[in-house]
Amino acid sequence: MNASSPLRVDCEDGVMVLCNTDAPWNRMNFAYMDGLERAVADAAADPQVRALIFTADGQDNFSVGMDLKQLVNEAESRGGFDAVLDQRRRVLGMIENMPKPSIATLFGYCLGGGLELPLACHFRLAADTGARIGLPELELGTVPAWGGTARLSRCIGRDRALDMILRVRKIDGQEALNIGLVHSVYPVAELKNAAMALARELASRPPIAVAGVLDCVVGSAHKPLQQALDDERAAVRRCAASSDQAEGLQAFIEKRVAVFTGT
Repeated sequence: MNASSPLRVDCEDGVMVLCNTDAPWNRMNFAYMDGLERAVADAAADPQVRALIFTADGQDNFSVGMDLKQLVNEAESRGGFDAVLDQRRRVLGMIENMPKPSIATLFGYCLGGGLELPLACHFRLAADTGARIGLPELELGTVPAWGGTARLSRCIGRDRALDMILRVRKIDGQEALNIGLVHSVYPVAELKNAAMALARELASRPPIAVAGVLDCVVGSAHKPLQQALDDERAAVRRCAASSDQAEGLQAFIEKRVAVFTGT
């Protein structure tokens, strides 16, 4: 990334870690989103990247969301308010529909875009204490604008989503776990290591099959059942033509750990 970008990108063991470095608030400003768009596109095209982690420096906050002062002062230079929102929705759509699993770490403030980005990820891990998770846009006289209303309601159900958004509730990690917003909670000091362990586990899976599962599960919500079943069958056929399936079957017979190459 450009030295002026508040985004640091590291790759290790097939895992791309995308870290917001604008501590302590980790705002999602224009430079961050530009860098994120490039990095996500690179990850999608790189066969060596098999999983992604979205996190932030330190242990204070994941993100307070959009840099509102920058939005007010500089949106016109970016093509206007709609163009700014279009980019953010586009980037989150890329993350959600990527054929590689993504993980977000939620700690401290996870507000507005700081929740909407994790909602686009396939896994969300939270700190067991100290997190403040919510979509407080009503306090600004507006509504969530990066897909938060749709993704939150699909994640936790309409009634709980309305309760969080209309009452401007900021919940902690334990409540987020109880309502299904996050998958697991950890002490904040262990959170990023837990995310890396999960990412390495996911990266060890057969990439073609993982892509098939993500396509079927993520895409099935808006498809008729028969089309979803047909998509599943197509994914099965892609796996059947792969070296990874042959490796998986042979490893099972030989009682050893399979080594998947994505071919």
